[in-house]
Amino acid sequence: MPITPLAIHAYTLVSALGLGTAATLRALIDGHSGLRPNDFGPAAGIDTFIGRIDGVEAQPLPEEFAPWECRNHRLAELTLAQDGFYAAVTAARDRFGPDRVALLVGTSTSGMLSGELAYRARYGTGQLPAEFSYPHSQELAALSQYLQLRLGLAGPAWTVSTACSSSAKVFADAHRLISAGVCDAAVVGGVDSLCLTTLYGFSSLELVSRRPCRPWDIGRDGISIGEAAGFALLTRYEGGSGLALLGYGESSDAYHMSTPHPEGIGARLAMEQALAQAAVGPEAVDYINLHGTATRANDRSEDRAVTTLFGSGVAASSTKGWTGHTLGAAGITEAVVSWLCIEHDLMPGSLNTEQLDPELHCHLLLENERRPVARVLSNSFGFGGSNCALLFGRPEWD
Repeated sequence: MPITPLAIHAYTLVSALGLGTAATLRALIDGHSGLRPNDFGPAAGIDTFIGRIDGVEAQPLPEEFAPWECRNHRLAELTLAQDGFYAAVTAARDRFGPDRVALLVGTSTSGMLSGELAYRARYGTGQLPAEFSYPHSQELAALSQYLQLRLGLAGPAWTVSTACSSSAKVFADAHRLISAGVCDAAVVGGVDSLCLTTLYGFSSLELVSRRPCRPWDIGRDGISIGEAAGFALLTRYEGGSGLALLGYGESSDAYHMSTPHPEGIGARLAMEQALAQAAVGPEAVDYINLHGTATRANDRSEDRAVTTLFGSGVAASSTKGWTGHTLGAAGITEAVVSWLCIEHDLMPGSLNTEQLDPELHCHLLLENERRPVARVLSNSFGFGGSNCALLFGRPEWD
């Protein structure tokens, strides 16, 4: 059974490419990467490239939210100010009522950096800093609680933390809530900021590259970690020419904690579900935004899932060479990229990829292509096998 689409009324993104969607689009068209040699002070000793956002350190929280101080909430605050998004949510709140607007966000680390730095300080003084508040920063629920208060909302609110699929899965949650009549609108998105656990953790697993990541390249050797925040405002689709969520699919590999199923079984199942909900076949998809982390195992698994379902004809690429892998914010980051692709007839190439791995067979774009894009499938496959695929497009084109 096809689902009722959800309309995308407003959206915004902040990543290493810049502040807002205009900066993102400009970087995609120009082929300008946001990756840089690691200059994140607390973990600057790791030899890698990162997608760090300029301006987060200087972004204050409103005075009344001082107890919520952490890098993650600063990044969220910076993002709310872009693309008129705060005003769009305010208008939705006034139209539907605060209790009829849900707030659903994803993160993998929340404000973990605050806890890491607090315990570093404790080694020297024997006490945690007085200003450190675990419930207001590192706790996963802190992100949704902060945003709900900041936006003046009173509907259902929660944080999803399923690693790299976190801010993709919130779209599925929003659809279920709106379809059930629990709410009329939903703010969805994700925020994940740089911290020591991810940088040192992925480095200890030998999964970070010493150069900008190269998805699908024969010499790929790991990820480039980035940070990002993005949000979208969703309602039930009531016609018109706007963008919409057409379908979604979720699955769990249940295969291995840190390695995807080699045949991509869970990834394929998620993609199949997304197509089925939109009542379209694989041939209806114009472009696939791959999860494309640039690790050997993940690219191989996703390639297998894509080619067994779509063959080798559908254009695909990974945009992590632009932003880095933004972990819990990857789903919303690549959803926004997908919408820009549809609105501007753009299929971005895989930045930094030079020589395709001959063992991988999907139709990977190495250069940007400008042609009509009606539907985009965006993949987010999380650590431990938590998968989500989102299908976007314009319903009136069906």
